[in-house]
Amino acid sequence: MERAAAPFPPSPWHLTGDMVVSLWRVPADELPPWPLPRGVRPWVVRRRATLLTFWVDYRPGGVLAYREVLIALAVRDGRRLAGSTVAAWVDDERSRAGGRALWGIPKELGVITLSSDGRGGRGELTAAGMPPVRVAYRDVLRLPFRLPARAHLVQRLPDGAECRVPVRFSGRPALGRSRVTTGAGAPLSVLARHRPLLSVALRDFRGIVGS
Repeated sequence: MERAAAPFPPSPWHLTGDMVVSLWRVPADELPPWPLPRGVRPWVVRRRATLLTFWVDYRPGGVLAYREVLIALAVRDGRRLAGSTVAAWVDDERSRAGGRALWGIPKELGVITLSSDGRGGRGELTAAGMPPVRVAYRDVLRLPFRLPARAHLVQRLPDGAECRVPVRFSGRPALGRSRVTTGAGAPLSVLARHRPLLSVALRDFRGIVGS
């Protein structure tokens, strides 16, 4: 018997919390075989692709409170540079159902723990079929202003249609360092074999996903 979808808020989602974002440049031939929407291709420069990883603690004050680990691949959408979420895990069934139905974000359920000591923190993701993935982060330089950011994601909806998802965030940034570890040969072992070029903590952020 098919499980009924959990109820979820309509688009857009207004969210708030803390996150750590890391930018990676990895050899394109090391990427897992992630499916992409039709007509979209990875943005590859000098045989390297660009990934963004997000460890996010969405807190009360937004439409949902949950934790998420998300990986976006930089892609070419026609002549535009965009992102496409290629993997994501959340610890809330409503977020999973809504992300898939509204925007085609391939969210799966996982157990996510995040801890912070005010200058950095640690996180762990455990999910079915993969060894634990762990991240450690430490602030290096806090910046005295709120940083706005916007982008759009290109996704494939469950019915095969393409979907473009606007994303807007602003928060208090801190430049830092991070490191990801996981088992050899795991789906995300590409991250453990490399170090990110840049990591930024965005604290007390406010964001809107969708339109």
